[in-house]
Amino acid sequence: MITVDCLWRSPPTNWSLLSEDVHVWCTFLNQSTSRVQTLSQLLSQDERTRSERFYLERDRKRFIVGRGLLRTILGSYLGTNASQLQFCYGQHGKPTLAETSGGSILSFNLSHSHELVLYAITRKREIGVDIEYIRPISDFEQIADRCFSEREKNVFHQLPKDQKLGAFFNCWTRKEAYLKATGYGLLFPMDRLDVSLSPSEPVQLYSIKGDRSTVTRWSLQEFTPAYGYVGALAIEGHGWKLKCWQWE
Repeated sequence: MITVDCLWRSPPTNWSLLSEDVHVWCTFLNQSTSRVQTLSQLLSQDERTRSERFYLERDRKRFIVGRGLLRTILGSYLGTNASQLQFCYGQHGKPTLAETSGGSILSFNLSHSHELVLYAITRKREIGVDIEYIRPISDFEQIADRCFSEREKNVFHQLPKDQKLGAFFNCWTRKEAYLKATGYGLLFPMDRLDVSLSPSEPVQLYSIKGDRSTVTRWSLQEFTPAYGYVGALAIEGHGWKLKCWQWE
């Protein structure tokens, strides 16, 4: 049984993450200058170097906030100095904690869009999260024709016009969450991944490369982190409990 609590609450004083727990954190990337400076002190030299590559100051600050808060949250769960955490990266760039930093204990994923960033954290199971800011896209129907499965396209094109943009982002975030959980990234053919997208459909992963048997390993969950955004989680296994926290 999956227990879902998608009300965005302030976190408790004492954090705990049990084996069946899945926690999703949400916060704004636009922070005060003093906050950005504090978070910058937590970054590794490699992360600071990456931050300097951004052309726009706004993007540089958002990168610092995103990585600094990731370190803060993970360090709090692990009882470890956030600046000492070390990360490693999978074949397609998926970040994980190094074994020496608790990689065998915590699994995490992050996503950002527009002004928000999400962190999804659990124990010893693969997890992926995606967030999208719902905005007009002039060619979103053409993108759907290229990236959606045949079943998805049939459902999508039968929807009323005023539901299509929302359905597009539903589909996109669910696919992205799964691809991030598995570490495939965009190298996986998106039209071979079949998910629900209509507002009237339960959130569901139907098939992977035409195979329905493998989807039983995964669970999908949608949520709304803030007005104008849509989010999705892909989590390995079942029987987990979702809680959503607002970082203040």
